[in-house]
Amino acid sequence: MSARTEASDAVHVEVAHDHHEAGHGSRRGYLTGFWLSVVLTAIPFWLVMGHVIADATVTALVVMAFAVVQIVVHMIYFLHMNARSEGGWTMMALIFTLVLVVIVLSGSLWVMYHLNTNMMPMPHDMRTMP
Repeated sequence: MSARTEASDAVHVEVAHDHHEAGHGSRRGYLTGFWLSVVLTAIPFWLVMGHVIADATVTALVVMAFAVVQIVVHMIYFLHMNARSEGGWTMMALIFTLVLVVIVLSGSLWVMYHLNTNMMPMPHDMRTMP
């Protein structure tokens, strides 16, 4: 194989690689993700610091909803995750991670709840303990 053929093959592979990873980010995409992240951070900050919503539980739920949206923005604009990248394996890894997180969190909450309900009652005044 000549040097010219190898160079031609390298250019062909490079072009094919660029075409396969076409959605790998541009300045416009990064700036869009940055500004969305700024807005999705500023709004919950304003909601909490300005006491816009009187109920703390509703405020917490709204802030968590903004956090979920911000996670999606980061995954799309900065991590470049979609169903097509790497043959869908990144999406499969994400789904597997989410399933594990749900199992660990729900199991931890379940164990802590049952530990709390099954603990021996303690007297309020510990000075009376022998």
